[in-house]
Amino acid sequence: MSDGKGRRRVVGRASAGRGAAANRSAGARRRLGRSAGEVPLDRTVTRGRLAWLNSAASRIGTTLDLERTTQELAEFTVPGFADGAAVDILESVLRGDEGSRWTGTGIPLMRATALCAIEELSSLEPTPVGETTLRTEEAHETLLLRYCLRQGKPVMVSRMREDDFLEVAPTESAAAKMRAAGVHSYLAVPLIARGLLLGSVDFVRGAGRPPFSATDLALAEHLAAQAAVYVDNARLYGREREHVVSLQRTLLPRATPVTPGLRVQAEYAPSTAHHGVGGDWYDVMALPGGRTALMVGDVMGHGLPAAATMGRLRAVARTLMTLDMAPERVLARLDLATRDLEDEQVATFLCAVFDPADSSYTMASAGHLPPLLVDGRGSAGFVDLPVGAPLGAGIIPYDPVRLEARAGDSLVMYTDGLVKSRRADLDHQLELLRSAACALAPGALEGGGLIERAPAGTARFDEAVLLVATTAPATPVGLREWQLPQEGRAASVARGLVTDQLAAWDLTDLADVCELVVSELVGNALRYGNGPGRLRLLRGERLVVEVSDTGPDLPQIQHADLSDEGGRGLQLINMLCRRWGSCRTVAGKVVWAEQNLPS
Repeated sequence: MSDGKGRRRVVGRASAGRGAAANRSAGARRRLGRSAGEVPLDRTVTRGRLAWLNSAASRIGTTLDLERTTQELAEFTVPGFADGAAVDILESVLRGDEGSRWTGTGIPLMRATALCAIEELSSLEPTPVGETTLRTEEAHETLLLRYCLRQGKPVMVSRMREDDFLEVAPTESAAAKMRAAGVHSYLAVPLIARGLLLGSVDFVRGAGRPPFSATDLALAEHLAAQAAVYVDNARLYGREREHVVSLQRTLLPRATPVTPGLRVQAEYAPSTAHHGVGGDWYDVMALPGGRTALMVGDVMGHGLPAAATMGRLRAVARTLMTLDMAPERVLARLDLATRDLEDEQVATFLCAVFDPADSSYTMASAGHLPPLLVDGRGSAGFVDLPVGAPLGAGIIPYDPVRLEARAGDSLVMYTDGLVKSRRADLDHQLELLRSAACALAPGALEGGGLIERAPAGTARFDEAVLLVATTAPATPVGLREWQLPQEGRAASVARGLVTDQLAAWDLTDLADVCELVVSELVGNALRYGNGPGRLRLLRGERLVVEVSDTGPDLPQIQHADLSDEGGRGLQLINMLCRRWGSCRTVAGKVVWAEQNLPS
C-alpha cells in the first residue's frame, strides 16, 4: 500500500504474500522491523514468547466484567510486549449487542476502555477511558480507523517517520506528544471473535526498545484472538445479567403506596459479582383500615430461575395480603404455594403489618434474618422474632410477634446480601450491621445509607434489598377508632359517631351510605360475632369503615329469596361500596367496607 509519497506500510499479516515480500526494497523491510540479513530467533527466545503468550489465559479474563477484561489485556502487554497499550471497544458491544462486520464507508463508534503505559510515556494524549474515539473536530481518520476497523486487518508501522505520527494519532496534539516522547514504532490489531469485530488494541514502543517486527505482529494477533474471546464472553454475561436485573426490577414495586403513620423507603441493590443477581424482593401494600403490609423475601439461587420464582411468590403474597390475612397465615399459605412449584425452590420471607391506630407491628418470619429496630435516639436492637422454617420446607405453623413502635422508630428489613461474608460468621456481621445503623443519622438511614455502610458494603457478592419504615411523629388525622358497647344500641351509637366524624371531615355527602354500611356491619357482629368490638373510620385515598368482633366465621353473601326477611345486608354493602372484605385476627375477625371519596 502506498501513502502517495512512495513509502510503504504494513497492512495485514506480514507473512502474507511471500512473493510480494521477496520484491520489497530494503527500506520496506526496515519498516517491517527486519533487515535483509536478520537472523531468525533462536529456540530460547521463541520458547519464552510462547510461554508469555500462554500465560495470558491466567492474566486476562479473570472476571466477567468487560471493562476489567480490557484493562487486564492492556496491563498484560506493558512493559513485556510494548511500552504503551490502549484498548477501544465498539459502542454497540458495550451495550451488549453483537460485534460488527463493518462494510460501510464511515467509522464505527468506539469508546476507550483501557490504557496502560510506562512512566516515560505518561505525557502522551490517548483517548481518555470512557470517551469515544472521535470526539473533537480535530480528530481524523487514522491508519487504525481505516484498516484495522474497516477491514478487520492489523496495522504495523515498524519505524515511524515524521509524517507517520499523524497517521496513527487521532489529533495533531497527540501526534506531537508521541514524537516528543520518543515513540518510534506502532502496532494495531483488531479484536475479532466469531468473525465479528469487537474493537481494537494498539501498541507503541519508545526509546530503548527495538521496533515491532513480523514476529511481534504474529504474537499480537494470537494474543488479540485469545483476548477477543474473553471480551465476547464478558459481553454475553453482561447482556444476560442486564436482562435478569431488568426482569427483577420489573417484578419489584414501581412506587410506594400511601402508608398512614409510616414513612417507607425501599431500595434494591444488585451485585456486580458473577451470578450475583437472583430472587431478592420486597413489597409494600396498603391494607384496609389504614394498615400497611411490609414484606421482604429471598429465593435461594441466582439467575433467571430465581427471578422467575420471586415473581410468582410475590404475586401469591400480594394476593394473600389482599385478603387481609394475618402474617403467620400468609406464611403458611406461601409455604404450600412454594411446595407446589415445579423447580422445588426454597425461600426465606419476612412479613410485618403496621397498624397506625396503636403504632404496632405484627410480624412473622420464615427463616429470614431478624429485622432491626432503630429508635429515635440512635440505639438499635434486633427484634426477638421466632424464626420459622423457610418457605417450601413444609414445616408449619409460624409464630407471630407484636411489637410497639414509638414516634421516630425505624424498622429495618433486609436480605442477607447486606451482611453476607465468606470469611466472617453471621453473628459478627449482624453486629456490624447494628453498629452501622446506630452511626447513621435518621435522614441517612431512611435514605438508604445503610446500603453503603453495611458490612458487605460495595464489595458484596450477592444482591441486597433494604426496606426502612419509620413511624410518623403523630397518628394520622384521618383515622378515628372507638370502642362500641356490647348491646343492642351499638348500631345507633355507631351511626352517631360516624355521622359526627364525617361532618367534621366535611364529608356529609357520604353520611347516608356510611350510616347504612355501619348499621349492617354492627348488626352482623351482634348476630354472628358475639357483639361488636371496635369501630374504625379511616379517611385516606378512600373512606374505610371497619368493625371487629370475636366471632370465628367470616361473612359471605347469601342468596336471599323474595320471601326472606334478612340476608340482604352484605348484598347492599356490595352494591353501595367500592369493595368490602374480612380477615381473621387473634381475637376473632374484622369486617370492612370501602367507599370512594368525592372527586
